Amino acid sequence: MTIQCISPIDGSVYAMREILSPAEAHAAVIRAKNAQSDWAALPLSDRIELVQAGVAAVGAMNDDIVPELAWQMGRPVRYGGEFGGFNERASYMADIAQDALSPIEVEDSDAFRRLIKRVPHGLVLVVAPWNYPYMTAINTVAPALIAGNAVMLKHASQTPLVGERMAAAFHSVGIPADVFQNVFLDHTTTSGLIEDRAFGFVNFTGSVAGGRAMEAAASGTFTGIGLELGGKDPGYVMEDANLDAAVETLIDGAMFNSGQCCCGIERIYVHESLFEQFVEKAVNIVNGYKLGNPLDQETTIGPMAHVRFADEVRHQITDAIAAGAVAHINPVDFPEDSGAYLMPQILSNVTHDMRVMREESFGPVVGIMSVKDDAEAIQLMNDSEFGLTASLWTQNTARAEAIADQIETGTVFMNRADYLDPGLCWTGCKDTGRGGGLSAIGYHNLTRPKSYHLKKV
Repeated sequence: MTIQCISPIDGSVYAMREILSPAEAHAAVIRAKNAQSDWAALPLSDRIELVQAGVAAVGAMNDDIVPELAWQMGRPVRYGGEFGGFNERASYMADIAQDALSPIEVEDSDAFRRLIKRVPHGLVLVVAPWNYPYMTAINTVAPALIAGNAVMLKHASQTPLVGERMAAAFHSVGIPADVFQNVFLDHTTTSGLIEDRAFGFVNFTGSVAGGRAMEAAASGTFTGIGLELGGKDPGYVMEDANLDAAVETLIDGAMFNSGQCCCGIERIYVHESLFEQFVEKAVNIVNGYKLGNPLDQETTIGPMAHVRFADEVRHQITDAIAAGAVAHINPVDFPEDSGAYLMPQILSNVTHDMRVMREESFGPVVGIMSVKDDAEAIQLMNDSEFGLTASLWTQNTARAEAIADQIETGTVFMNRADYLDPGLCWTGCKDTGRGGGLSAIGYHNLTRPKSYHLKKV
């Protein structure tokens, strides 16, 4: 049985890979577990050095990686790939590892030595998505390896070459092949491994349905699970905001990567005094985009990763317009719109009765609503099944923090959006999932506490 990557550029089969049989998958798990103890026994400094070298080896491949990403998931080559964020996140986790993994010393007296160590789970499964396939994977892969775990990486079928690239890079610098394995698995085999307690921890980034499947497979096994699932991230522009900065950042956050960003902006609430100006400026920005082949340096917005993703966004837009929404981008200006190539769209006169304002779109569309005050904006931002990030625009930090305290979300930005800060915990609530990656908390989730109570005789 095989998995196929259908390129969004032209609908061709770009890559095809054989999946592991259940027996082969179990054998891979055994090899990983056998290799993990020796890996964990290495000094922490050695593991850090090897992971950093592996990251650098990925960077050396970037000229080949950038067009590969365009062929696999459609991001325009003009943006240069993901190595900047990939390296930033891995480097930060390497820098804080010594402190984050240090034992907590409770007592070291003539009578007792008492301390809490952080020890690896053993084998960690990372199930990574296609939208930012390198950056999302490294969020867990780097700290998991540094903490002494073995790692199995299962990448999305849309981006099968990513895991192969990472494995080749990491193995080339001396990370043992059994310690870091790239695997191709179907859903049934993956669930079967989790049910059999193959892993000490599972990190999954993907759909809400996929997260539910992971939790169902782990039910009763007590396997730790970290989940980053859907999102419907809001922006709120207050009357004292820097309007030009707000428009530029929020529209970029809504449209970049064809809207296929975990923390992309999917709904915007603007104070009524700025609403008309905001919409006008937003439309001017989007009208300047060039939709087309992502291999063309002039292209600013490429195809979505798959035709079915684009069709779902088309349906949301069509339903909203039928219910009274106003579309501001003229299809005549984007004649390339077809198949996976989806023109960007800005909608006003939207309500929360419309799917486009409630369901995850994950495409280049955003609805904009006028609000009269903070209370209305807070109510609308919280009127969602999801909670990943929210973006607040104001000159008043105290006001922003007071609003942030009332928003049901994992991260709150002020005067920025669509950014993952490795020094902060990346987390969500509600149907966005649970757990936390990066920061010192990321290390806490990828290890378990172990207490030592040593009585000196």
